[in-house]
Amino acid sequence: MTTNDSGSAPKPPAKDPWDLPDVSGLTVGVLGGTGPQGRGLAYRFARAGQKVVIGSRAADRAEAAAAELGHGVEGADNAECARRSDIVIVAVPWDGHAKTLESLREELAGKLVVDCVNPLGFDKKGAFALKPEEGSAAEQAAALLPGSRVTAAFHHLSAVLLQDETIEEIDTDVMVLGEARADTDTVQALAARIPGMRGVFAGRLRNAHQVESLVANLISVNRRYKAHAGLRTTDV
Repeated sequence: MTTNDSGSAPKPPAKDPWDLPDVSGLTVGVLGGTGPQGRGLAYRFARAGQKVVIGSRAADRAEAAAAELGHGVEGADNAECARRSDIVIVAVPWDGHAKTLESLREELAGKLVVDCVNPLGFDKKGAFALKPEEGSAAEQAAALLPGSRVTAAFHHLSAVLLQDETIEEIDTDVMVLGEARADTDTVQALAARIPGMRGVFAGRLRNAHQVESLVANLISVNRRYKAHAGLRTTDV
């Protein structure tokens, strides 16, 4: 007797990993949008046609940065940025990470949060990775934001390249981590909005520490070779 004869439903075909949702209509908020990484991401997404709101502790500072970026970018204080956005990218300095997220727990409830913070220390030998008590910055975010859907991505991007208006495409992959496929698919699709960029699923949040830590290695690469190195995943 075959499986179908026994009345069992046939197994559905595996989902194409590159069948990603349309995210062009979503509003992207960037907390820490006045810093180099936040400004760079905001600029690239807005240039690609995404609606972008950048946040800062001071609304006037965010508004001034938004005016400089152009492409329809808007500025607001962090709470308003979170409220107005469908996807919120966390690009704040590591030393303000926990305090910022704790203060925005209510505004970020129900939101898709993308943490791109790299916990790093610096000494005479260069950059080195720090390990938060929770395991990673992304896991700290998940612990502080129980009502949000937390993912991790955009760790390995050069702020210099992101902000360079003469560069049309950024040749790099973005490692995307998270607990729910629908969420990581959305973030992968968002990454793909930037020409030359591709989002690649890289595991669950428990694997975020090594992704965040790799930035210390890239800093060493960049210093030695006077470059703005990124990553590419082969055979995918």
